[in-house]
Amino acid sequence: MPDPFPVAIIGLDTSHAVEYPRRMQAPDCPAESRVPGLRAVSCLRFPSAFQAESGQDSRQAQLEAWGIRVAADVADAVRDAKGILLEINDPALHVSWFEQVAQLGLPVFIDKPLADTVQAGAGMVRLARKHGARVSSSSPLRCDAALQRACSQMPRPEQTWVYGPLGQAPTGSSIVWYGVHAVEMLQRAMGVGAVAVSARRDASGVVVVVDYGDRRRGVAELTTGAWIYGGALRNGTSAVSFAVDSAAIYTAQLHEVERFLRGGEPAATLDDALEVLAMLDAAERSARSGHSEPVYR
Repeated sequence: MPDPFPVAIIGLDTSHAVEYPRRMQAPDCPAESRVPGLRAVSCLRFPSAFQAESGQDSRQAQLEAWGIRVAADVADAVRDAKGILLEINDPALHVSWFEQVAQLGLPVFIDKPLADTVQAGAGMVRLARKHGARVSSSSPLRCDAALQRACSQMPRPEQTWVYGPLGQAPTGSSIVWYGVHAVEMLQRAMGVGAVAVSARRDASGVVVVVDYGDRRRGVAELTTGAWIYGGALRNGTSAVSFAVDSAAIYTAQLHEVERFLRGGEPAATLDDALEVLAMLDAAERSARSGHSEPVYR
């Protein structure tokens, strides 16, 4: 087995900043959840509307207990790292922090979503390509084993229906911030090519309908307070349903992240991540306008 791949954790305003290192190196992490090929060596915190300082204090204390060094700045954070995990809950902060790491020559994983707007995400993609940076961004829902099996059984569905929660963002768009999980599942099943999006708000949340321009259709139901995920892929003669095992998705994603950091193909390319963001951006615009909105990239 190769030595653990050392990573820097940038951001402590998301629970992922603790849950991912837990699976890398917490002594009490169950064997079936461990990802021993990764090891967090440093972390970096900064103020965020998505987490109070007291919450970040608690997360920092836990990371320090697992032997993770608290860094003073980006240069200090990457001193002993070979890869970077941008674990930043507020998508509006992604651009400024990615600008600080894009030119370092290290592979970068950006936790979902890529950014807060499609314009910001497109700028990050341009910056990554300018510097030749290896970058991936995805939700852990994309890596769910049941979803992967369904996609293998029906690699080109004509319709896909997915469901997931609609969390309430402290600031910015809740559709972009939390709808990303369900829309990532939809894009994994349907592939690229979304043309337009219609979104309708009701008392339960938001229903997003994606038009692919070739008689294919995707539907994502985002429901407030319903913290479960799943869906179905269909064609004219059959259907394959799936239900997500939420207890296993962090480990599944970290195995994909490790493969990417070590030089392998990512679970989601930057083009995938940008299309997901473009669909979410269109859904937010449609929910506001009441009309179908084009998917801009």
